[in-house]
Amino acid sequence: MSQPFELCIIRLSAIGDVCHALAMINAIQTHKQNVNICWVIGKIEYELVKHIQDIQFIVYDKQNDKKSRKQVKKALANKEFDALFVMQVSLRANLLSRMVKAKRRIGFDYNRSREGHSLFINERIAPRPRAHVLEGFMGFAETIGVPVLHRPQWNIPLKEEDEVWVNENLPARYAVVSPAASSAERNWLPDRYAKIIDYLDAQGIAVVLCGGPGNLDSDITQEILLHTNKIHTNLVGQTSLIRLLSVIKHAQLVVAPDTGPAHMATTQSVPVVGLYAHSNPRRTGPYQSLMSVASVYEECVQSQYKKTWQSLPWGTRAKGDDLMEKISVQEVKSLIQKVLNHQII
Repeated sequence: MSQPFELCIIRLSAIGDVCHALAMINAIQTHKQNVNICWVIGKIEYELVKHIQDIQFIVYDKQNDKKSRKQVKKALANKEFDALFVMQVSLRANLLSRMVKAKRRIGFDYNRSREGHSLFINERIAPRPRAHVLEGFMGFAETIGVPVLHRPQWNIPLKEEDEVWVNENLPARYAVVSPAASSAERNWLPDRYAKIIDYLDAQGIAVVLCGGPGNLDSDITQEILLHTNKIHTNLVGQTSLIRLLSVIKHAQLVVAPDTGPAHMATTQSVPVVGLYAHSNPRRTGPYQSLMSVASVYEECVQSQYKKTWQSLPWGTRAKGDDLMEKISVQEVKSLIQKVLNHQII
């Protein structure tokens, strides 16, 4: 029997990008025989994927950088890999890659390189102009002979106790509203979330509010609660990531801005009504729900740069604290209705 192919992956964050990376890893595990995968991953993100079999995880905690770097170095000290995928161009990830001994050090193409990324690699994936982030990640799999799948797949094991909890505590028909993005400017308005919650309730669909334990999540939740009393269950700050995945799995749909739960929903084939203003959903949107995104990105970049989005560099962001106000309640209601009527696939 041939020696296994030893692969190391560095992708520390964030939740959405980890979901995209998982699709690439699943393709490798499906199509490449006898491969061992070691993944250096962020502490928070690890909580979502830690039950996946046949992957060795090395956890990095950015809140305790010095200690965590030593732990990563120790874990990798006696290993040598056939290939390293440096799938993050941040300086932190680039520096961590120096701890990995690998024959092939594969990174992004020139257009996506920054923060000294080129200094830490000896090979690049092929350029993918105007590709979704997930499709860009698939370029790494191609470098080791794995074909790109037309329809990505995921395999994140769920805990039986979480499945039981969902069955016992949540109604048969519900939608998940996950209102908080990673920055306040990317959040929709609380009173508009409340109108959507009232609308879903009127359709006979209960609303489960979800989010993390941070201040942004708790603050917007409290503001939403001032405008509606139709929330069936408030789980903001109350679930682990893996339990949240079970909650999302059984939902009719998810309503969210550019945030992790939208991409978690994609891994479970749950439709997403996305809310986008600052980034191009064609690049960072919920991959299987791009037709149900309420986006004002196009008009925002047109206004700011005096050019169409097609004429701008891929990845150009719109700037401003009030851009999300341009997304109307009626547009979001219309998209929700189309999803519920299966008019958008």
